[in-house]
Amino acid sequence: MSKISDLDTPAVLIDLDRVEANLKRAQDYADSHGLKLRPHIKTHKLPRFARLAMDLGAVGITVQKLGEAEVMADSGITEIFLPYNILGSAKLARLKALHERVHITVTADSAQTVAGLSATFADAAEPLTVLVECDTGMGRCGVQSPEAALALAQTIAASPGLVFGGLMTYPAAGQVEANQAFLSAAQDALIAADLAPTIISNGGTPDLWRAHEVTAATEHRPGTYIYMDRFQVSKDVGGFDDCALTVLATIVSRPTDDRAIIDAGSKALTSDTLGMDGFGLIEEYPEARIVGLSEEHGTIDLSACTDKPQFGDTVRIIPNHACVVSNLFDHVTLISGDDVVETVAVGARGRVG
Repeated sequence: MSKISDLDTPAVLIDLDRVEANLKRAQDYADSHGLKLRPHIKTHKLPRFARLAMDLGAVGITVQKLGEAEVMADSGITEIFLPYNILGSAKLARLKALHERVHITVTADSAQTVAGLSATFADAAEPLTVLVECDTGMGRCGVQSPEAALALAQTIAASPGLVFGGLMTYPAAGQVEANQAFLSAAQDALIAADLAPTIISNGGTPDLWRAHEVTAATEHRPGTYIYMDRFQVSKDVGGFDDCALTVLATIVSRPTDDRAIIDAGSKALTSDTLGMDGFGLIEEYPEARIVGLSEEHGTIDLSACTDKPQFGDTVRIIPNHACVVSNLFDHVTLISGDDVVETVAVGARGRVG
C-alpha cells in the first residue's frame, strides 16, 4: 500500500476515518432530536459518500444543480432534493426526465418559477412536489415574509402538475431565533389555510448543533460537516482534528528566510477568506500565514514561525472552505492514517448547470 509521502502535489487528501466519524456524529445528533437528516453533496460531490450518509440513516440527499442530481441519479440514488429555482425549457426538460426515474423535489420563490414548473409537469404521470423557499435572514433567494410564503404555497397547490410540499430555508449563520420565528409563523399560517406543510427543511453546518432549536423544522441539510474546514472550526462546529479534507502541497521556493512558496495557488486552494486571516491553516506550521494566492503559487509568511519548512518539504493545508476545493480537482485521494486507500474521480465536479 502506498503512503501519502509517495503522492505528487498538489493533491486533495480525504481522511476516511474522519469522514465516517463526522457523518455518524451528525446522524446521532439528528436521531436524538427527532430530526431527519438530508445532507448536501455539494461539499464532497462523491456518490460513495452520499450513499454512506444514507446507510447511516439520512433520508435522502440534497444537491444544488441539475447536473449534480443527474450524477447522483446515475449512481443509483433515488431520493433527491434540489432547492433551486429551475428556469428555462432546457433545464425544465432535464428536471422532468429526472422526475421520471427518481423521486426529486424542488423549491420555488416566485409565481414565475411555479408557472414554468406547472407548464412542464401538467401532463406528467406523477405530480412534482414543490417547497416554498423562504429568506429567513440570509438575504439570498426566498420569499420575504410568512404571508408571502402562504400566498406562494396557495399558488403551488392550485397549479396543475404540482403538489405543495412545505417550506425550505438556508438561514444566515447565528440567526437561529429569527429562523425559528419566521418558519413557525409561516407554518401557523399554512395550517390555518388547510395547507399544513409536510416538510420544513432547514440547513447549514455553522448552526448544526443548534438545529433542534428550530422546532418548526422537520429536517436539516448540513453540507460541510462531512469534511469540516477552517471556517467551521472558527464557528465551533468541530476542531481541526475533525477536518477530513486537506490539500497536500510542496515548498517549491524559499526566496527569503521569512517567505516560502508552495505549488498550490488559487487553482488548488479557495480564495475565500470568509472573514479569516489568510487562505488556510498549515497543519505542520500553524503560526505560518498563507498571505497570497496567484493561480499556481501560494505565498507563505513564516515570520512568526520558530521552526520553518525547507525547500522540497510537503505540508498539509486545511482550507478555509472545503466545498470550493472539491470542485477544483478532478480526483481526490482517500487515506487512512498515512496510507493511501484509493484515488477516485470527483463525480459531480463542475456540474454548475
